[in-house]
Amino acid sequence: MTGDIKYCYELIKHYVPYNEQEEVDKIQMLQFLERNDDALLRSNLSAHLTASAIVVNKEMTKVLFAHHNIYNAYGWVGGHNDGDKDFLYVSIKEAKEETGIKDVVPYNEDILMIDSIYVGNHVKNEKIVPDHIHMNVTYLLVADDDQHIEHKPDENSDVKWFDIDTVLQIVDEPRMIPIYKKAFDKIKELKK
Repeated sequence: MTGDIKYCYELIKHYVPYNEQEEVDKIQMLQFLERNDDALLRSNLSAHLTASAIVVNKEMTKVLFAHHNIYNAYGWVGGHNDGDKDFLYVSIKEAKEETGIKDVVPYNEDILMIDSIYVGNHVKNEKIVPDHIHMNVTYLLVADDDQHIEHKPDENSDVKWFDIDTVLQIVDEPRMIPIYKKAFDKIKELKK
């Protein structure tokens, strides 16, 4: 195991799963890291590690979602690690790039949740991307909901703040609803 992969392995190993789904995904991620020194790279066509963010306002009443071109649906922000072992850094970088926000901070440095997410084949930048798994680490980020936002045309067509209690009504990806529901449940627990 390379140093970066060992770092990722230890980070995920010490994460305490929230539910049975996360317990199973944690085992899968750790096994994958044990066997794949390229787990942080898209060159691994079967699966790779990714980082996402749930961006909320300070009151945790709103969530910032982008309308993603590939999925034609609103959802969280995030992306590929592309060799970077710092999931928190990647999640912040992607949040800024995909939404135009300038000021965003982590709620804390703890992982909010982990998920293994199936990604169906699609075309990106005029190239075929095969079916694969995103082994995703998510962080909770906080931003003022009055700052300027703008979409990133090559990745999304819109960026919008939604009421956290009703946003699931606009989510068009059935596979993502349990993931977002889990995130919002965890956020409600943090608010108590």
